[in-house]
Amino acid sequence: MTAEDIEFLNTIQDYADKVMPDIDPQKVQISEQLQKLRPIIQELAMKHKMSVEDTFIKYMDLATERAVSYENKMNSDFEGAFAQPKMPNY
Repeated sequence: MTAEDIEFLNTIQDYADKVMPDIDPQKVQISEQLQKLRPIIQELAMKHKMSVEDTFIKYMDLATERAVSYENKMNSDFEGAFAQPKMPNY
């Protein structure tokens, strides 16, 4: 992820934290979440000379990339931490 990508993603996430601070993504419909993010997505679309749809797709791609990277890091950091020790064969 480039520095520009990180700034792009952080801009949307910072905005989301302001307009949806206590939201539970599992309980709130995606359409409602998108409505709340629309102003920042439109702003970034104009700034980067992209369509709103392409801006949203880029956001989703970057958010997925960050989530996968975080999961891989956690798996690596805690590898074996929860594994059951092998019992000796008697």
